Amino acid sequence: MDKMHFKVTVNGKQEELLVEPRELLIHVLREKLGVTGPHIGCETSHCGACTVDMDGKSVKSCTVFAAQANGADVTTIEGLGTPDGLHVLQQMFKEHHGLQCGFCTPGMITRAYRLLQENPDPSEEDVRFGMSGNLCRCTGYQNIVKAVLASAAELNAVKEAAQ
Repeated sequence: MDKMHFKVTVNGKQEELLVEPRELLIHVLREKLGVTGPHIGCETSHCGACTVDMDGKSVKSCTVFAAQANGADVTTIEGLGTPDGLHVLQQMFKEHHGLQCGFCTPGMITRAYRLLQENPDPSEEDVRFGMSGNLCRCTGYQNIVKAVLASAAELNAVKEAAQ
C-alpha cells in the first residue's frame, strides 16, 4: 500500500514520518514514535485504554486512522506531567488510590483531563457519565471518581487564587 506523508504534534513535539493511511493512530504512537502511555486494550473502542486528546477532544486512538490524525495535535499521558512534576490529575489518582494495576490509568487520566476542560466543576454524576467510556477491571471506579473530583477542586482553587 502507498505510504503518506504524516505530520502530527505529539505532546508538543512535531513529528513527520511516512505511514500507511489505514494504520491506526495507536500503532503509530506506540510503534513508530515510541509513545507507549496509551495502551492497546480491546481494539474496538470499548475499553478506553488507548484514549488520547486529539485537537481538543478525547478519542480512542485504536479507531482513528493515521489519515484522520494527519496534522492533529495529540496529547497523551506523557504530555500531562513528568515524574518530577506530576499533573494534578496524576497526583490525585496517586493520593486517592485511583489505580491498581495501572493498565487503564493513562486513558482514564487523559479522558479526565478533557472532561475537566469541558466541565471544570463536575458533580459525581457528571464524572461517572463523562468517564463511562473508559473501563477499569480493578478499582470499582469509586476512587477514580474521587480523584477526578479532587482534581477539579484543586484546579478551581488554583484558578481562584490566581484571580
